[in-house]
Amino acid sequence: MRAGVLVFPGSNCDRDLAVALERATGARPALIWHKETSLPEGLDLVAIPGGFSFGDHLRCGAIAARSPVMRAVVDFAAAGGHVLGICNGFQILIEAGLLPGALMRNAGLKFVCRRVPLRVETTESAFTRRYHQGERVEFPVAHHDGNYVAGPELRAALEGEGRIAFRYLDNPNGSAGDIAGVLSRNRRILGLMPHPERAVDPAIGGTDGARLFSGLVEALGSETLERA
Repeated sequence: MRAGVLVFPGSNCDRDLAVALERATGARPALIWHKETSLPEGLDLVAIPGGFSFGDHLRCGAIAARSPVMRAVVDFAAAGGHVLGICNGFQILIEAGLLPGALMRNAGLKFVCRRVPLRVETTESAFTRRYHQGERVEFPVAHHDGNYVAGPELRAALEGEGRIAFRYLDNPNGSAGDIAGVLSRNRRILGLMPHPERAVDPAIGGTDGARLFSGLVEALGSETLERA
């Protein structure tokens, strides 16, 4: 699996995400600056890290979503590429129209930084295939604008289509339906507020996030063999 990690002014989790992907794949991901107008050839995954792209000016993720590189990411997704957006990356995916809903200020109007318990809601994606449905896992969160907002019709669609990937068991931000992460219709795009890349090593508190990355390697490796 060949991965690329986007880098924006204000990204602060790009290295964490690159390290987690390198541990899973054995190869260093390409770091892609936001002013690039194309992606490296042969990518299987584009990963968009957390942080505070462009200082969260205007609206979280709104400026980054209009960066030159995101036009290439939209085309990559339309061609069936896998895209992962974590925290600010989730905000960017929503602002780019690649995932539905909105992310607003936390209900408590405070920045939240702690480990949170989650329930795995589906295993039917490359991102969640190594988990068990209903399993309890823990990932850290670190956000001020992680309150996922979705109206009744959208929530019903996400539920009915099995596109809720993770749900909070102790909701830290007021997200509708305790939603922590959602999938695109083709299940090739995942956006989530918690940080699986910060849960890949016992030395930093846990390894529940590691299976997200190892599952991607398995799934995308199988796709590559099928195409060969």
